[in-house]
This record gives sequence, C-alpha cells and structure tokens, in this order.
Amino acid sequence: MSLKSFQSEIQEIYARELARQRGQASGTSAPRNIHSKKTQILEESNIVGEPPPSRDAGIEGEVEAVLALLSIHDYDRARTSVAQLITGRKGEYIFRIGCQPSHASLFAGESVDDATGWSGVPRTDVEVASLQSSVKRVVEELGGKVSVLFETTDGHHPRATLLLRLPPPSIELVPEVRCAVVGNVDSGKSTTLGVLTRGPLDDGRGRARVALFRHKHEIETGRTSSVGMEILGFSTAGTPVLPNILPSADANVIRRDKLGWDEISAQSAKIVSFSDLAGHERYLKTTLYGLTSGAPSCVILMVGANAGLIGMSKEHLAIALALSVPVVVCITKIDMTPPNILNETTKQVVKILKSPGCRKTPVFVNSMEVAVESSQTFAQYKLCPIFRVSNVTGEGLDYFRTFLNLLPSSEADTETFTVDQPLEYSVTDVWSVPYVGTVVNGILNSGSVKTGDSVLFGPDSNGHFQSTVVRSMQRKRADVATAEAGQCVALALKRVKRAAVRKGMVIVHKADTPPKATRQFEGQVLILYHNTTMQRNYQAMLHCGAVRQTVRIISMDNPEGVLRTGDRATVQFEFITQPEFVKVGMKLLFREGKTKGLGVITRLL
Repeated sequence: MSLKSFQSEIQEIYARELARQRGQASGTSAPRNIHSKKTQILEESNIVGEPPPSRDAGIEGEVEAVLALLSIHDYDRARTSVAQLITGRKGEYIFRIGCQPSHASLFAGESVDDATGWSGVPRTDVEVASLQSSVKRVVEELGGKVSVLFETTDGHHPRATLLLRLPPPSIELVPEVRCAVVGNVDSGKSTTLGVLTRGPLDDGRGRARVALFRHKHEIETGRTSSVGMEILGFSTAGTPVLPNILPSADANVIRRDKLGWDEISAQSAKIVSFSDLAGHERYLKTTLYGLTSGAPSCVILMVGANAGLIGMSKEHLAIALALSVPVVVCITKIDMTPPNILNETTKQVVKILKSPGCRKTPVFVNSMEVAVESSQTFAQYKLCPIFRVSNVTGEGLDYFRTFLNLLPSSEADTETFTVDQPLEYSVTDVWSVPYVGTVVNGILNSGSVKTGDSVLFGPDSNGHFQSTVVRSMQRKRADVATAEAGQCVALALKRVKRAAVRKGMVIVHKADTPPKATRQFEGQVLILYHNTTMQRNYQAMLHCGAVRQTVRIISMDNPEGVLRTGDRATVQFEFITQPEFVKVGMKLLFREGKTKGLGVITRLL
C-alpha cells in the first residue's frame, strides 16, 4: 500500500466529511466533493512532473483588457477593472505585461529566450515602460501601491511583472501567511529568520539569531527548544517592515531594538508568521505539535550546505509530506561551504525530492522571475522551490524575501477554513496574564467570533463544556474586535481559571446541544515505521490538530491481530487520560519512540 494512494484516500474522506458537515449546516446536500475529486485527478496526472498547465486564460483576458484601456488612455474604466482585479484577490494582484515564458522552461532552469511556448501579447520595451507608468498612476489613484517585481527590456521578449497592492482596511483584515521552519540542528533556522525579520546580516557567529531566543539556556547553547514565533511584515509597497538597526550593531542592540508586533501589523499590508521549530531530536514532540496544530501553509526546510540533509531534517521532511503541506527547501551557509560540497548537498536534496517517497519537482530559484512564478504555483503542482542563501553575504535573500512576500495568504484557503459555518476555535496555547486573566491562543477553523460573545470551552476531564465570555481579543498583539476563519487570534476569557483550560480544547458558540467529547474512535491507519509488531493495548502518542494525547489500541481488523511496517488497517483507539473533541475526517499522526503512523478518523464510537 503506497503512501501516495493512502494520502489521496485520506483527502477524499476529509473532503466527503467536509461536504457533509457543510451540507448539514446549510440544510442542503452539498455537491462539494466533485471539486476535490477534480483537484485530486489533476494532482495524480501531474505527479510525474509534467509541465504545469498554462496560465488561466480568463485572467489573462482581463489583464489584456486593462492594458488595452490604458493604451487608449481610458483611465476611468481601467481604474474600475483594476479595482475588481485587486479586490477579487484579497487586496493584491500580480500584474504581468508582455509575453510570458512557459512555466516548464522557466522552472527547468534553462535560458528562456530561445524556449518555445510563450504566451500573452508581445510588447516593445517602450510599450512596457509606458504601460508600467499608466498602471502605477491608476493604482495610486485607488490608494494602492505598485512595486516592480521583475522587468527585462533587453532580449527578444521585453516584459515586466508588477505587484499591485491595496492597504488593508483595518488590522483585523491584514492577510497572514503561516510558515513552519524546520531542519536539523545547526542548519541555520534561527539565524535566517533573524536576518529576515531584523535586517542586519549575520557575522558568521550567530549574532542575528540571539534576538529570537526566548530562554536563557537557548542563548547560552544556541539551540531553540521552544516553538519561537516571529513575524515579518510587508508594506503596501512590497518592502519588508524592519526596525532601523545599523548594519554594524552588536548582538545586544539587535536584541533590544525590535519593532513590537502591533507596530509591525499597523505598517503592514501582509504578514508572514514563522514558527521557528526546534531541530534537536529531544524536542521532536514540540516540533510535531507545531506542525499539526499551527496549520501552516508551507514548511520551509532549512538545510546547512556544509552538512547536507542529515538527522532530523529527513524526519521533518517526512512529517511535512505525511501531512501533505507544501515544502520549500532553503540551503543556507553557502558562503562558507566549498563548491564541491555545495554541489554534493544540492545533488542529495534533488535526489531525495525526486525519490518515490516525495515525488516533487525541484525548481532552483536563480532569478526574480522564477521566485515570482513559483510562489504562485508550487503548492498545486507539487513543485519544490530550492533557495540557496547566505546570511553573512546576503546572497539569495532577495529572492527568498520576494517569494515570501507573494505567498497566497492562509485564510484565502476557503477549502479548509469556512466563514459561514458555526464557530470552532482550537486552543494551541494557554497563559495567565496579570490583570487580564486566562488568555488562550489558537486558530479559528470555522465561523467567526467577536468580543463579548458567549462561548463554551471544553471538553474537561469528564467530557463537559463550560460557558464563558470573550472579554477581549488580540491578533499579532494588536487589539481587534472580530476574527474570521483561518486567522490566528488570542482570546481573553472571563472568569476562567488557568487550570481549567488546556491545549487541544475547542471553543464553540453556545447552542441548544453542546458538542460531544469523544473517548473512543475508529480510524484508517498506515504504519510508516515500527521495528517489531503492534498488538492490542499498544500505546502511542497521538497528534490530531491541536489534540495531543496518549491513545491505546482497543482492536484492529487485521486477521493476525498484529501490525507491522507498511501495514494498513482499521483500528479502534481510546484516549487514555480524558475525552477530546475530534471530528470524522481529521488527519492523525501517532508516534512512540521511532514508531510512526499516519491515518484519518473514520468513525466516532
């Protein structure tokens, strides 16, 4: 039983359940899974790395219509069309002028000038320049900004790619992209994030990463042990929002002079939140929890060029693939690595990505054009962009920044996050804040919430739900009044003891029938690795969304009554300590030591 076909089955079960739940909520039978079937067929046909289909013809037509209006100086109608284009895409739009090369030849890394398969209307360099200034004029009249992502005027095909962006109406609506950063110990995760979010380059001795550490022992050892959260804001003009630190500053200055998250949110038109996960083997459960509960849009796998893909980075890659999250590879430390070792590392990465377990098409990002185009298509077409960066010389960081700036926002994924459903918020963190009380952090899986709402939270150890009121809300440490599905917000709860709330609980709106807590459930599982056999009463740690608890196997449908590596079975699990809120169709990962299994919940018992 291959992992690939099992994953597509999980996806089908999930889509079917989602359609059923939505149908129940709206009172109609929902024909949603036709769409998921279609995307699955698309995925299967494209696993081998056939060239991705050409760009959407409808959108190209709209862009050409705008350019035609601009060439005859009909600015009023052009303004209306541009406004529709941008607002239809959550406030930002990538606008292409001139002929565009086919993705197949662009991503293959060859020179595109002689390649075939160009699409779009050819323009001269004079036309490209004048259209650029016209577009700029129109967007600025709308109150937005235009930044030139890429332009080439010499060669056979003059072309330009612009980013049109409107400022968000309020902090509540700033789009956010969630990225999880994983990789082996010493692969440069914290340093890369330090350089991206603070500005000054590293000194080769880890100066840039000091600002990210949350604990004293992390500063002393240089190892991340907790899930560090960092945010990088991009302004309307597409430039990163950074504190004004001199390049020569020492570590203490870099640590001290940082912008508050609320300041970053106020200046940004888009926020990329990184969860800096731990690379050390000891902290694997923390890393796993960060990947399952944080609902990241993409996983950035850091690979040290001097060491290659070793140790935990393979493990992290396997987990990201099992959860089917798109992967981006970033090869760091290229300034200190001899060319032959760098080539070996690159070969090894490509080999692993092309292997039957991954089946991804590696794309080397060596130009701004590749960075722009790959950011839009890598998730659908199983591409894996590979960046080669140096945090000391700054080489390759511009491509990486542009790529992050253009990633589609997490809440735009309406397949996963639905606003028109009842509220469901999963708790991933709990704190007690002086003079505020109990504060929970988490993600809205569906629905919306506003301050003053009466809500239920639970289940507690008896499976009951308690009522409370949302006192206040913050998003990225800035006060907000409302939040919608797909956003990550912190809620302050009224008159709730810190001990009454734990990770993995859910918050729902008050209803006549409170949600049910589940003690036992049945799931389809695939054992990815186990060194002996698994039998009844076997215990393992289960990760399912924000839920993390030990489960034991009550029964399985295997005739021998044992499971080995590569086996697939329908297994009944039971939570050991307390019931949890889980739903049919949720993905589950369980592990114990080196044992790993993947599955999906098919029935609640």
